[in-house]
Amino acid sequence: MKEENIICACSAYNRKFWFNPRFSDLPKAVQDELRVMSVLFTEDVGGIIIFGYDEAGTLRIETNTQADDYNYDTIGSRLKVDDMKRKHEELFAQLGLYYDLMKRSDG
Repeated sequence: MKEENIICACSAYNRKFWFNPRFSDLPKAVQDELRVMSVLFTEDVGGIIIFGYDEAGTLRIETNTQADDYNYDTIGSRLKVDDMKRKHEELFAQLGLYYDLMKRSDG
């Protein structure tokens, strides 16, 4: 995922949340929802979570871990992402539509 296509990321390692200013035109409620999901994820399973778009414009949720993080819950992270996709299906569909309408024309 290219950095300019990343909406936001959160890390349990440095306890920071980052929101890409390129997506600042998203409604505040959507930004807040992404922040809450990200922080809860990293507090629960650790690691890093990234929300962004792939080359085709499809919303992706990626998780990463540091090589020496033996406490990272790999299975829990996959289950949590799947649960997040189910619970927030409408939000993620709207984010896909947003990208198609707003960002593809930005180049």
